[in-house]
Amino acid sequence: MRITGDWLERPETQAVCRALTDAGYRALFVGGCVRNALLGQPVADVDLSTDAHPETVSTLAQKAGLKPVPTGIAHGTITVVSGGIPHEVTTFRHDVETFGRHARVAFAKTVEDDAARRDFTMNALYATPEGKVVDPLGGLADLEARLVRFVGDPSERIAEDYLRILRFFRFHALYGDPARGLDADGLSACAAGAGGLEALSKERIGHEMRRLLAAPDPSPSVAAMAQAGILGLILPGADPRSLPVLVHLEGDMPADWIRRLACLGGEDPSEHLRLSRAETERLGRIRAAALAEAVPAVVGYRLGSTEGADAVLLHAAFLSQDLPANWRGEIARGAAARFPVKAADLMPELAGPALGARLSELEARWIGSDFRLSRADLLG
Repeated sequence: MRITGDWLERPETQAVCRALTDAGYRALFVGGCVRNALLGQPVADVDLSTDAHPETVSTLAQKAGLKPVPTGIAHGTITVVSGGIPHEVTTFRHDVETFGRHARVAFAKTVEDDAARRDFTMNALYATPEGKVVDPLGGLADLEARLVRFVGDPSERIAEDYLRILRFFRFHALYGDPARGLDADGLSACAAGAGGLEALSKERIGHEMRRLLAAPDPSPSVAAMAQAGILGLILPGADPRSLPVLVHLEGDMPADWIRRLACLGGEDPSEHLRLSRAETERLGRIRAAALAEAVPAVVGYRLGSTEGADAVLLHAAFLSQDLPANWRGEIARGAAARFPVKAADLMPELAGPALGARLSELEARWIGSDFRLSRADLLG
């Protein structure tokens, strides 16, 4: 089997390959670029594996007029910049000792050794510069079956880096077959090793959850996380039951991880997932509005078109209801409405708290009139 793609054939990428192969070394594309090419999905980052040691990679790159950057030389990685395009080139490795995310590695001579230390079989797929697929571990069959399966013993792979638990669920959301469910051995190992997540930084957990919730439909993975006791561990109090309803209501709208996080709820997601202030504030606004009446025109006025849509979608999902008729138009109408009374209209008769209270009272009347009362009506 062969892969194709503009990224594979571009001269800048082939130049990196030739710098290695012309000197008698192997150059194999690996990981996401091969996986996505096989799936017909876009390829962003290009990674290569080689039997050349990092110092040799640097020397050969320089001789070829390319720019080597020692971005991860301790782990065998040199970023080779060709025509302004970065290519991560990593020497074949095998783990000597692992401790959490970190590992002491030694360089290996074979692609089989290198493949054995990767997380999932679908990420242990390689391809030659000509695009011929090299499959040391049967990852191609798993990819075709849309089965996210750990390399070797799932418990051992998880112990090497407990973040792989969350990656397992994210990869299922992105590449798995929803009809067949998650790999049973992998799911069991994730549940058994869930306690290891407590040793991870909240920043890493939050980063992974952002990526999971941004998947086209994360709800089966999130439900499995809840059943395995993992969701409650990383986000106490989260409830995934409304998430599939929300995803259905979103239709062809772009996936939005904050909207989906608001659907899950949970105790202090800002702390548990290390959200930014802006993310925390948006999350609070749309969830509070969704838990209230969430009249489309009103939330459009209060929150604007984007957050107003979030609130209406969430409100319907929480109640398992259809979206209101013309909800998008109503949100837009509310977002365009302008309260006709200004503070100056009530001054100098009113000032301070009394002024604020009167403005709030008049605004409530105006909203209650469906934005119809004029300035004269309100002040008369």
